[in-house]
Amino acid sequence: MNTKAKVALITGAGQGIGRAIALRLAKNGADIAIVDLRKDKIDAVAKEVQALGRKATVFVADVTSRDQVYAAVDHAEKELGGFDIMVNNAGIAQVQSLADVTQQEVETIFKVNIEGLLWGIQAAARKFKARGHKGKIINASSDAGQNGFSMPGVYSATRFAVRGLTQAAALEYASDGITVNAYSPDQVQAI
Repeated sequence: MNTKAKVALITGAGQGIGRAIALRLAKNGADIAIVDLRKDKIDAVAKEVQALGRKATVFVADVTSRDQVYAAVDHAEKELGGFDIMVNNAGIAQVQSLADVTQQEVETIFKVNIEGLLWGIQAAARKFKARGHKGKIINASSDAGQNGFSMPGVYSATRFAVRGLTQAAALEYASDGITVNAYSPDQVQAI
């Protein structure tokens, strides 16, 4: 993907895969909006992006809040002068047997992994349409969204749902020139 002179927003960009995506897009020439819950972590990633010669802005947001996700997209456009790529990376994992998962745990993981992603799709598509140009939405799924696994069963269910939302959004926004895709990494270990 040619990202030179583009503006990308990455949720969950304070660490792990999100941080790596932010740095890769910056190396490829994009300016980066870094969104996560922890200000100290996103500030550190912003410094890394700036060290690569790209602009960076940070925004503390909880992806389970539709208003906060919309505000993050508005912030990215205002601070970086555009908006071209949305990476819905924020997510949480859960390794637990189906027999032991609680209602609160199910609600939390569905809110973060599915609702948060939906709000990102909505906010990005609205902004692309308002700007009158095509854009790219990239969603985080998982190998667990391709094949159900025991123990992270509820997590697998959320990642299967990401695939469904991604396919539906790709069809819904194709006529607007907005592409929607997902990536499905295997297990990763944070460094």
